[in-house]
Amino acid sequence: MYKPLVGAALSLLLAGAAAAPAVASAPQDTDKAAVAVAVNYAGTVALSNCSGSVVRAPGSQPGDPALVLSNGHCLETGFPAAGEVIKDQPSTRSFSLLNASGSKVGTLRASKIAYATMTDTDISIYQLTKTYAQIQSQYGISALTLNDTHPTQGSAIKVVSGYWKRTYSCNIDGFAYRLKEGEWTWKDSVRYTSSCNTIGGTSGSPVIDTTTGKVVAVNNTGNEDGQRCTDNNPCEVDENGNVTVREGINYGQETHIIVPCIGAGNTIDLSRAGCTLPKP
Repeated sequence: MYKPLVGAALSLLLAGAAAAPAVASAPQDTDKAAVAVAVNYAGTVALSNCSGSVVRAPGSQPGDPALVLSNGHCLETGFPAAGEVIKDQPSTRSFSLLNASGSKVGTLRASKIAYATMTDTDISIYQLTKTYAQIQSQYGISALTLNDTHPTQGSAIKVVSGYWKRTYSCNIDGFAYRLKEGEWTWKDSVRYTSSCNTIGGTSGSPVIDTTTGKVVAVNNTGNEDGQRCTDNNPCEVDENGNVTVREGINYGQETHIIVPCIGAGNTIDLSRAGCTLPKP
């Protein structure tokens, strides 16, 4: 996965000297293809080391405490181990909220890590101290909506990074039955076409379907060096155990699986019907 950006020295220690240019310079925008809906930075956030977004389920209410979605590997407490699930852990983490043009309009703060894991998927969900209505009233920013159905191969997408304030445009190339990276394995990952050449700091970015404007995945990793199933070099494993390595190709984790787990008041309820997220 893309190592969180936590300062040049530690970034080099974690990811090796080859990662340094990614910290030092921002990526360029990619294709400028026409889209059905306007996709911009409104509702995205910048973390201290990653990207993220303020998100809502289709059934979330204005008075519910707002949620921020990012990666499990972006947690301030470090990477969760394989098999580890974190739920309802206190947190006061802050997030820089961006408007449509990518300018910071305010700071949001977490009350807790509602859910996080790097098992089967790579997500962190923070509950905030403000409601959606309060964020809308104070900053004029609406949350992004999580799509509640499986993404579609070939769909046009944008990966919107609040950390870099850069957007990548490409298509969903397909899906990896299993994506293995080091000790972690993720299920049914979204594979991008090559123009989404995302880098460190884009971890946690919302992957937005440009037809609906909804979040279909959260950006999390890519094969950097062509190695097989190692850290920073995920490999695809099919139903028969065959391994495929795609150097330079990047991936995200589907977010429709989160929706059934969000109950009344935006609580993460892992016992709800249809919720398949790993349990503690």
